[in-house]
Amino acid sequence: MTVSIARDTVVTLDYKVTDSDGQLIDAGTEPMSYLHGGYEGLFAKIEEDLEGKAVGYAVTIRLEPAEAFGEYDADLVQIEALDAFPEGLEVGAVLEGMPEGGDEAEMRLFHVTDIADGKVVLDGNHPLAGVVLDFSCTVAAVRPASPAEVSAGMAG
Repeated sequence: MTVSIARDTVVTLDYKVTDSDGQLIDAGTEPMSYLHGGYEGLFAKIEEDLEGKAVGYAVTIRLEPAEAFGEYDADLVQIEALDAFPEGLEVGAVLEGMPEGGDEAEMRLFHVTDIADGKVVLDGNHPLAGVVLDFSCTVAAVRPASPAEVSAGMAG
């Protein structure tokens, strides 16, 4: 019996992600599995396209920034004094904090993007914010989710 993709099915995809210029973002070296049906395991636009499909279906879906990791927000870039951070801080480090003037509900991850002249540049945007993504995938497997997966809201 062929199982079609529907709410509360576990879908396994062979995939890769590139930017709009064809530069590889994620090679998808391992298949990904997610619980289908709005559990936020996959971007909504991709879920909508996969609805009702079966094993073997292949597609490339273009995701605009608002459909993926959001638009780039320059207000989420902060410059701080280097002496406010522990020694050994390096570009590429990820720190948890809140935007200037924010409250604890706005906690987010900040990426250290530059250190120079006693200053640290922190970027609270997702590294792929503002990037158009092409998500190419082939449905490798579809199965009914277990009750435990449904209650957890994710594939086990």
